[in-house]
Amino acid sequence: MPEPGCTARMSDKSDRSGGLDSSHSPEGCPEKRGERAASGGAAAPPVTAPAAPPVTAPVEGAGRAGLFVTFLLGGLTATAPLAMDMYLPSLPEVTRSLHAPAATVQLTLTACLIGMAVGQLVVGPMSDRWGRRRPLLAGLAVNVVATALCALAPTVETLIAFRLVQGLAGAAGIVIARAVVRDMYEGVAMARFFSTLMLISGVAPVVAPVIGGQLLRFTGWRGVFVLLTVVGLVLGALVWARLPETLPPARRHAGGIGETLRAMRGLLADRVFVGHTLTGGFAFAALFAYISASPFVVQDIYGASPGTFSLLFAVNSVGLITVGQINGKLLVGRVRLENVLAVGLALTAAAACALLLMTTGVFGEVGLAPVAAGLFVLMSALGLTMPNAQALALMRTKRAAGAASALLGTCSFLIGALASPLVGLAGEHTAVPMAVVQVGAALVSVVCFVALCRPWQGTAGAEGTEH
Repeated sequence: MPEPGCTARMSDKSDRSGGLDSSHSPEGCPEKRGERAASGGAAAPPVTAPAAPPVTAPVEGAGRAGLFVTFLLGGLTATAPLAMDMYLPSLPEVTRSLHAPAATVQLTLTACLIGMAVGQLVVGPMSDRWGRRRPLLAGLAVNVVATALCALAPTVETLIAFRLVQGLAGAAGIVIARAVVRDMYEGVAMARFFSTLMLISGVAPVVAPVIGGQLLRFTGWRGVFVLLTVVGLVLGALVWARLPETLPPARRHAGGIGETLRAMRGLLADRVFVGHTLTGGFAFAALFAYISASPFVVQDIYGASPGTFSLLFAVNSVGLITVGQINGKLLVGRVRLENVLAVGLALTAAAACALLLMTTGVFGEVGLAPVAAGLFVLMSALGLTMPNAQALALMRTKRAAGAASALLGTCSFLIGALASPLVGLAGEHTAVPMAVVQVGAALVSVVCFVALCRPWQGTAGAEGTEH
């Protein structure tokens, strides 16, 4: 039941800068309203009753507009998989075209990841001070220019540099989309909404490598970046026209870098926040070890065509999406988030260990099918891990959602960037480094969850400090 006066009043306007009415209460509203807001329903009238944990405060734009904003946020969170996955089938061609070794070409992925990590650390706090729209639009504009330059890169060194800038600017879409969700929802409703975003953004890793693989039949790897430039232009235009401002001026930070650093220091002093952030970060490293190594493992080691690789990648992404929806629709609200996260971590670790045993020859010489099955289980388990780790971390703060989102994203992408070159250390003809990195990342993720989050204490829902 809501607290007295917790109902958010929504503006009748739907202009570009519109969002929560200035009378919106930061304390949130009940879970059922969060569910209606996520599906585009209208807010309920105020009711006086005993206080309950806050769950959601819906953004301006009910019905069809709310659904559009949901899809638009999903598109923004798809920035990273689009930039990475559409490019993956062309990695072997890039090595030949630019006369560079595989380990060097994989640095184009690492550079993009580092850019996304650092960019989130900058853009997230900026959005706490100046609102969500302005930093987002600026980042999308720079991202379009950098992506176009990637298509013109004459050497692998310049491609790495342009990919770094692409990641720095593209970080705006990722970090601000997460902050917008935190502006709108709390508690269980937030976890459900992250699962909904996984359904939408999860389409990107399904179709992106398929599109990338098909593009290689008609054009070279440069054509992939031309298409990404067009996608960036369309996404920027939609944000300009339709995304409302969800952080009213009254809730923005007036201070400068000092206040930003204080907010981040408070978050980093929160053991549970750090625990969930590292848990999600190392789970992401297991995912990115797969993303970085799979083109070479599937195509070069097992001899599959780019089309077959794209199909296998799409199947794994469907597993991720499906389990994410089981998480959001069936598990969240019925099972403690910590318990669901624990199951996801256990499955990820088990799949990684199975892959290590197969690639090291413990079961003899195995073909592509068993390895593909292990990768499918690993990817699917991340549908339980990533949305719940994000939601549990963001539950720890309300006022510094941008800074918290930045730390979440920076941690994930930096750890993922470290994983990328490690999978190529032994060359292009063995899958063992990929499996070793995945096992190590999964086990460290489990240790962080147990040692820092201490899920048996049940502290996930409480804010750690006055961030």
